[in-house]
Amino acid sequence: MKLQQLRYIWEVANHNLNVSATAASLYTSQPGISKQIRLLEDELGAEIFSRSGKHLTKVTPIGEEILSIANRILGEVENIKQLAQEHKSPKSGSLDIATTHTQARYALPDVIQKFIHRYPQVGLHMHQGTPVQISEKAAEGTVDFAIATEALELFSDLIMMPCYRWNRCILVPKEHPLATLKDVALTDVAKYSIVTYVFGFTGRSKLDEAFSNQGLDANVVFTATDADVIKTYVRLGLGIGIVAHMAYDPDVDSDLVVIEASHLFDSSVTSIGFRKGTYLRGYMYDFISTFAPHLTRDVVDKVMSLPDNEARALFFETLELPVC
Repeated sequence: MKLQQLRYIWEVANHNLNVSATAASLYTSQPGISKQIRLLEDELGAEIFSRSGKHLTKVTPIGEEILSIANRILGEVENIKQLAQEHKSPKSGSLDIATTHTQARYALPDVIQKFIHRYPQVGLHMHQGTPVQISEKAAEGTVDFAIATEALELFSDLIMMPCYRWNRCILVPKEHPLATLKDVALTDVAKYSIVTYVFGFTGRSKLDEAFSNQGLDANVVFTATDADVIKTYVRLGLGIGIVAHMAYDPDVDSDLVVIEASHLFDSSVTSIGFRKGTYLRGYMYDFISTFAPHLTRDVVDKVMSLPDNEARALFFETLELPVC
């Protein structure tokens, strides 16, 4: 059994059993991958993939177990490489982050700027996507960190740590009737068309829960993943905008009226996470604590030592999160 064979079966599984696509991504030949997979299956005396002719059709039950173990082995191999690199060049390397547009556009710029200034020899790469895409990339080990708010149940294979709480605001044109109200209630908001985030993005579930809990219908007429797009359509008169408060820029958005909405919706929590068993390099600890100062190296190490997500949740109940 060779590490190369384990990498091949893992990559094939993550390329939807497409050997040609796998070969292209690994800069090798399709016959070479197929041969190594067959050699591994012959050695184990078990089929990892079912076949129809020359095509792989699905992962077998024992193949699922083999792939799970292969993933852990490949992860430990990567940890060994990271450990050696940390010893040799502690301030050089790479850092891959998967997150949503709102975090990338509004929460991370200052953090990224400080990090790059401190570690100019670390290549930093940001990947934007849905919570599902973010969790998959982190679980597969193709990114180092996942930063997300919604659908944290998708991240069960990761150690997720809460960073800060945030809430929403309502954006309307200056002449809008809501701009004249002293205290805006959810019943007032329900009278108007709403422009907001796509479901599954940026705390959208909290908005839907708030309306549902009061027996109201949210008349959402337009959704987007990008707060700047939402603001554009508010300016066009499509509806009132409900966005993360951090997305309001008093200089850029001076033509809009911002209405505080934290009394209308429960706050959301943004978390950062990484795959269990990951070796964290010094600059990775530093990135975490720059993004969330309460997540010091000692705290992160403590969290990693806890046995399960339930224990981690109990631990974080003792910490007071900052509000953004």
